[in-house]
Amino acid sequence: MTRLSLISAISIGSLLAGCSSTQLDSKVEKADFFADNALGNPLAVVQHPAGIHQDGITYVSYQGPLEDPYVASYNHETKEWKGPFKAGVSELGKDPTRKKKIDNHGKPTMLIDDLGYIHIFFGGHGGDARHGKNPLGDVHFGGNKHTVSKRPGDITEWEELDSLPPFGTYNQAIKMDNGDIYIFYRHGAHRSNWVYHKSTDHGRTFGPAVSFLKHKKRKDIKANDSWYAFVSKGQGDDIIVSYDYHICWNGGAGVNGRGHTTERHDAYYMVFDTKNNTWRNIHNEKLNVPVTREVADEKTLVARTGGSGYWTFNGSAHLDEKGYPHIATNIGKDLGKKTGGPKQTSYFRWTGTEWVGGKPVNTQARLDNTDTRGDFIIKSPTEVSFILGYQENNEGVISYFNSVDGGESFTKGKELLRRPKAGWGLTALIKDAHPDARMIVAEKPRGTNWRKVYLVGDNGPIQRTKTDALLLKPTDKKHLK
Repeated sequence: MTRLSLISAISIGSLLAGCSSTQLDSKVEKADFFADNALGNPLAVVQHPAGIHQDGITYVSYQGPLEDPYVASYNHETKEWKGPFKAGVSELGKDPTRKKKIDNHGKPTMLIDDLGYIHIFFGGHGGDARHGKNPLGDVHFGGNKHTVSKRPGDITEWEELDSLPPFGTYNQAIKMDNGDIYIFYRHGAHRSNWVYHKSTDHGRTFGPAVSFLKHKKRKDIKANDSWYAFVSKGQGDDIIVSYDYHICWNGGAGVNGRGHTTERHDAYYMVFDTKNNTWRNIHNEKLNVPVTREVADEKTLVARTGGSGYWTFNGSAHLDEKGYPHIATNIGKDLGKKTGGPKQTSYFRWTGTEWVGGKPVNTQARLDNTDTRGDFIIKSPTEVSFILGYQENNEGVISYFNSVDGGESFTKGKELLRRPKAGWGLTALIKDAHPDARMIVAEKPRGTNWRKVYLVGDNGPIQRTKTDALLLKPTDKKHLK
């Protein structure tokens, strides 16, 4: 080394020695989002869990380029991000002849088995004719897939398992205390049963599909019975299910002759005892599955949600310390559009003797006629906190809303995120969430199908080095044209 080089090296070394790691780190530009390559509607409450916190690490998933599943992780002790890595190849997002190029129904669902392997379920919108006849309903597009990490806790490499039929949509995964794994989904397109499969070998193989909600043709009108469900672990060996009724219109029938719409109504609840393989309602009356619309109305109804003039969008369900269920469902007036009008998150709870509630969580959103979505944390039988995404004064907001009187009233709590001219896509709560990482949210700016994805907790979004968060490449954008 020359004398000049040595002097330069010493000078640089002295300069670095005089700077703390905090000072150096403060000069690195940070982003509130951890990735910018989410596509379309990359997240939803119904496909859950999309994220899991385990052993100090939060694992997150979302729909990325070409509708493939992507997985990233955040270490809460070291503050280190890893990924995102592509966790599989979806059958959706690859057909340039389809008029609707982004399907959005194959968003990933995550599960970690007792051996530490990470499972991702994704890619289905009911399957299609290439997969053969659907024995439990009709078909549409895509194919349900299942991948697993090659090593426990390692998100860098994945392998595909041939473990499930291709006809699934809206995957929801649950691991019981004994290690058994259940995967729930709709077995096809709208006119299909809802089913579950059980695995006793850490998700490597699954048993046959068992129907628990039945689709069937109605005799009184030109429509079929259909459903949307949210399934989550209850107490002990129980799995709880909240759901709403989808009236699936045929041909030119339906509201104002609009044919098929997203029209849904009412709220329902039931329980699956996995130990005894039995189903029951809130009054501990036995239910035979698959449940039909008639039985659902008679035995499992939580509330009528306003008649034909109001449509619903099923939300989440959780239990309080007494084992009583609490339910979120989104209710809004049909404004004559094919998809109905904006829907506000409303809240119901079981008191031990009756269902009460039904009031909107964010009353201002109802007055403004804007949409809200989210999930909630139960603190006691009468104290609950929602994390909601909504729009306010042309800005997208993620905020807490809290009730201490059993849902009679809610007050706005801490704001976690606000972005101009944006809508939001949100997941259900991350399983076993760290307070700093409660939920995954996607910012949906106008004029583009690309979304920034945030990991949001009680202190707002977890930041990442901006250069690591900027992932979009020119080739990613071409398939949308």
